[in-house]
Amino acid sequence: MFSIAIVNGPNLNLLGTRETDIYGNMSFETYLEGLKKKYPDVSFSYYQSNVEGELVNYLHDCRGKAQGIIFNGAGYTHTSVALADAIAAIGIPVVEVHISNIYAREEYRKTSLTASKCIGCITGLGLMGYELALQYFINSGTKAS
Repeated sequence: MFSIAIVNGPNLNLLGTRETDIYGNMSFETYLEGLKKKYPDVSFSYYQSNVEGELVNYLHDCRGKAQGIIFNGAGYTHTSVALADAIAAIGIPVVEVHISNIYAREEYRKTSLTASKCIGCITGLGLMGYELALQYFINSGTKAS
């Protein structure tokens, strides 16, 4: 069984009700249940926090447990050296995902401090970006180093 951790940052607990014109009207929990049904051979762990240090700690805790991480740092993507350092330190391949197209939004959102520590980025494809990241891991056979 392939083990994938999905890690979401601040305000993503409000998906389905928050700025639905940008983020859609489905909660992440509902979306994740669909992924689990579609990919029964994948073991998913899911974590969301609005607190930067908790996200760092969870990334550290993924060592030895997850073969890949799908990471949406949300607003911390643009500000957190600590999250970038955590991604670099854990030795697990990470794909960065953004629901909205960060390059079509405010100027400050066009910079990702975490992207250079990830093996790839998917942006602007809605929740489908998570499944595309999952497909990458499944098809590439990428494993933790």
